[in-house]
Amino acid sequence: MAADREASNDQTSSRIRVLSSHLHSPPPPPRMTSSEKDAALAATPSDAPTIFDKIIRKEIPSTVVYEDEKVLAFRDISPQAPTHIIIIPKVKDGLTGLSKAEERHIEILGYLLYVAKLVAKQEGLDDGFRIVINDGPKGCQSVYHLHIHLLGGRQMNWPPG
Repeated sequence: MAADREASNDQTSSRIRVLSSHLHSPPPPPRMTSSEKDAALAATPSDAPTIFDKIIRKEIPSTVVYEDEKVLAFRDISPQAPTHIIIIPKVKDGLTGLSKAEERHIEILGYLLYVAKLVAKQEGLDDGFRIVINDGPKGCQSVYHLHIHLLGGRQMNWPPG
């Protein structure tokens, strides 16, 4: 009986240590998988048609959450947060990445951010959200069609990368 009581106390003590560690330490941020890094490093920066062009043309199905004549917003197929939406301009116009932006892109760049705000409100992200734009291989951009990631539904950590 004493051995049973001691084993029970050890289990309880172990559970308390585990629970305590969860209360005092924030959860680790999600890590980028090596496949995401590999995809970004394998992608060739170009103005060629991308998977997003096929999504715009409805050749590839997506879960659209917002669409108008200028932009399309859809759920990411590999979400990094409870809410993860991709927002893209329907016309690429050489805007393969943010580093390729020119003065003629000012209107669409601002509009993309405005739509991100609208979609965040629509998705109930009243407590906050994060906007991410990856640019180039070291920025982990894997699709060369400017796009915004709208992330929310959980506490974001800092630093992000």
